[in-house]
Amino acid sequence: MGRWEPDTRRRLAQAALELFIEQGYEATTVNQIAERAGGLTKTTFFRHFPDKREVLFAAGEQAHGRIVADAIAAAPDGATPLQAVAAALDALAAVFTEERREFSARLRAVILGNSELLERAALKRAALAEAMADALRKRDVPDLAASLSADLGTRAFYTAYDQWADTDNHEALVDLTRRTLDELRATLTTLG
Repeated sequence: MGRWEPDTRRRLAQAALELFIEQGYEATTVNQIAERAGGLTKTTFFRHFPDKREVLFAAGEQAHGRIVADAIAAAPDGATPLQAVAAALDALAAVFTEERREFSARLRAVILGNSELLERAALKRAALAEAMADALRKRDVPDLAASLSADLGTRAFYTAYDQWADTDNHEALVDLTRRTLDELRATLTTLG
């Protein structure tokens, strides 16, 4: 793959994941990632990402925040906060096509094996919840209801994502996310 091929960010992320699996996160350098991505340079890498851990998170975090915010904004006027969050989760889960399942499974394994990446994944999760809560606040949902709805939505998404990223699971992420959100709603009613 040549240096001027399109989709540089995706190529860098794929190369980084491959190297992290092969030799570990700590042992992988930015130069190695750039070279594996098609003979790119370290400078090219840093035009796209501030550091090597961000190669796995930056693009998705921004895009996912926009997806959920747009879906919440587009929810019908009479939608409850959880109905708006459900619409956001449907929109977000739809991005995770079957072609992304294997990459996601590999990514999940790399993240679980490194404390620095686990910390960054927690920040990504918090950013998703905040994007949902902000979008709900723009719909005049009170802060506590917005935050709780966003937290439930985020928990539903990541619980479903972990199931979906298991390559033995063949269910669509949209279906898993809907079922998990329904289970969380039902659990809330039993808490009294």
